[in-house]
Amino acid sequence: MDPISERLRQRHPQKIDLSLDRMRTLCAVLGNPQLRLPPVVHVAGTNGKGSTVAFIRAMAEAAGLRVHAYTSPHLVRFNERIRLAGKLIEDEQLNPILDRIEAVRGVEATVFESTTAAAFVAMAETPADLAVIEVGLGGTLDATNVIERPLLSVITPVDLDHAEFLGTSIAGIAAEKAGILKAGARGIVARQSEEAMAVIEAVAGSSVRGQPSPLTVMGVDFDAWGERGGMVYQDQERFLDLPAPTLVGGHQIDNAGLAVAAALELDLPEAAIAEGLSTAAWPARLQRLATGPYGEKARAAGAELWLDGGHNPHAARALAAAIAVREARAPMPLALIVGMLANKDSAGFFEALKDSGAHVFTVGFEGAAADPEALAAVSRGHGLGAQAAPSVEAALDRALRLGAGRIVICGSLYLAGEVLGAASETWPK
Repeated sequence: MDPISERLRQRHPQKIDLSLDRMRTLCAVLGNPQLRLPPVVHVAGTNGKGSTVAFIRAMAEAAGLRVHAYTSPHLVRFNERIRLAGKLIEDEQLNPILDRIEAVRGVEATVFESTTAAAFVAMAETPADLAVIEVGLGGTLDATNVIERPLLSVITPVDLDHAEFLGTSIAGIAAEKAGILKAGARGIVARQSEEAMAVIEAVAGSSVRGQPSPLTVMGVDFDAWGERGGMVYQDQERFLDLPAPTLVGGHQIDNAGLAVAAALELDLPEAAIAEGLSTAAWPARLQRLATGPYGEKARAAGAELWLDGGHNPHAARALAAAIAVREARAPMPLALIVGMLANKDSAGFFEALKDSGAHVFTVGFEGAAADPEALAAVSRGHGLGAQAAPSVEAALDRALRLGAGRIVICGSLYLAGEVLGAASETWPK
């Protein structure tokens, strides 16, 4: 565990308690840094939040803007969560800010509330032109939602996840995500199910909230699709022929299209949008690994190795579609190395991947991981041959011995973090 994460673990409650009261009190004592941020793009949703943030940030930076970004969770080092004017925050800047937060009496702030407050303080005290802020969980009661006047609110696809906190109703989850919409601030909304979209539209137009939130909706007001090895974006005013996004998978076309709509609302030039699509980086989202101990081992055996942190059925469906495209272009034996948190929908995850024809190796990782034997049983229950392995390295060795030419490590961002953390050259930068 890196020093900042260990400090936070020791000094703050690990619980998730969705409420804004503690956060508002904490921010007030700190001088309300959330009111002193540069213009904010606030991003909520079930899947695709981080990728969309990465695209928006890359486009804005290509336009010459200084951009702050706040994302979660981190993969290897806590510092990945806070990017100040393009650079990861340094411990030397972060520790004194945490000292100030921990000096606040009478507020038992959770880890996420403390880190969000630290991000706001650091961003308020570092000059920049734009801040792109990712919601941690839900929206309405997420710690980031003390932001009162975002320039834009962005909602990525809404689906089931975090049922213990958000429930099992798409409508209820959509209402939580839509809680980031603010009076008068435009909302850029991804393609949604009818049920989710009806709720988002109702929240956006609610007279109880005063001035409505105007919406720009994918599939209605704009759209994006892959074409001739690139990407096309079209809205009611323009048709843009753009490069394909650097992030792999058909679902990234939708994420990129959402980011383009946000970038156009920010008046970013087309050249910067194109450059951002070509340069955006977001680790552990169908990331090809060729370096580090795992990547080098696979490469030496002539196999492809991929890493993906998607951890719910919606993400698994996107992964399955991406794998199917690669298989259609270059068929080869497929293996999945899967580790998941115990509270995730493993049955839904494997159901989405049941037609992949993959052999599955299940593994554990540090933390509240599902038992590999139990996970393998779930996989077999969905028609996938599976066996538990003692480690990622052992699973990779077994997959290579079986002749797998394409191997995907997937199921959890925590697992992805352990894989990337195995060598400094694969740490997120």
